[in-house]
Amino acid sequence: MAGSGNNHLRTEFDDVLLSIENLVVEFPSGRKNKVHAVSDVSFDIRKGETLGIVGESGCGKSTTAKAIVQLPKPTSGKVDYEGTDLTKLDKEGMRQKRPSIQMIYQDPISSLNPRRTVFNIVNEGTRVWSTEHSQQQELKVEEMIQAVGLDPNEARVRRPHEYSGGQCQRISVARALVLDPQVIICDEPVSSLDVSVQARILNMLQDMKDEYGLTLLFISHDLSVVKNVS
Repeated sequence: MAGSGNNHLRTEFDDVLLSIENLVVEFPSGRKNKVHAVSDVSFDIRKGETLGIVGESGCGKSTTAKAIVQLPKPTSGKVDYEGTDLTKLDKEGMRQKRPSIQMIYQDPISSLNPRRTVFNIVNEGTRVWSTEHSQQQELKVEEMIQAVGLDPNEARVRRPHEYSGGQCQRISVARALVLDPQVIICDEPVSSLDVSVQARILNMLQDMKDEYGLTLLFISHDLSVVKNVS
């Protein structure tokens, strides 16, 4: 994925939440060669905005998204989140930032642990990061599962394979929302779903954005999908 320098950066007076500057990601290929997955990409996102990134499969969109959360760590460039350059943080520093920037992946079923109940999957993040009492955590998990249109009681006993693809993507959204993120990176979240299901998931994401004041980075190879959300 090739960028165009600083042309897409806004002025310092705008309410910029996340700013990507001259991002470069390279992977080793053989002993001496390198693959340039992301080359000099710059953009920023204002608080409450939905920004779309559109491109062909294999052009580096997903790598850009993952590099924002330092998975992988960029070769060079800056990822500024609320005044902190994430590329400069150590593992513990980045761990503290992760709840604020969540990701929703392309294949919802493979991104969910098949051995856990859906309730435990959504609750997993709160166990790691939340300081709330366990009972408060469970109430919040129930709230998020219900918010995405699923039954919390069923979620306590059912596992991902017992849900449809669209329902599994709703589970992914609930898992992200339960940590109270400011930014959700949506990496091709509807590309593996039927067209009719895509529309419902896109509408749900827009509703969640409005209700919880989210900022979305939406990645897709389909321009029409991005137009619907940004």
